[in-house]
Amino acid sequence: MVDVQESEWKVIVFQLKNEEYALPVQYVRSIEKIQHITRVPRTAHYVKGVINLRGVVTPIIDLRERFGFPSSPYSEQTRIIIVALQDIEVGLIVDVANDVLDIPASSIEPPPEAIGAVEVDYIHGVAKVGKRLLILLNLEKALET
Repeated sequence: MVDVQESEWKVIVFQLKNEEYALPVQYVRSIEKIQHITRVPRTAHYVKGVINLRGVVTPIIDLRERFGFPSSPYSEQTRIIIVALQDIEVGLIVDVANDVLDIPASSIEPPPEAIGAVEVDYIHGVAKVGKRLLILLNLEKALET
């Protein structure tokens, strides 16, 4: 994960349902519009299939379903965030990709004890940025099977 000693985190902010999440930019390769996804049989329900992205076959995970949220039809704002973790490259379907922010490390708190929306394992912490609360995603845990 990100070095907690850093004074600032640069993150990509995205939405699932009405909540804002953040992912360190060092993991993000690109942000793509939704495109045709080829279904792969016998995969977990949240694995939507694969896409051919510039000649690379990339698995696609619907983060809503991964976190146990009800699925939602894709819209013009739906995006696939292509992330790389070690030697794994995966696309994450999100409702909206909002912006890139610098978050001071001092504004990041550990995850609360009880979180009903997302399993606490998937959360690295919560950042207060102005009036916004951003849930910092623990990418390693979110991609575990």
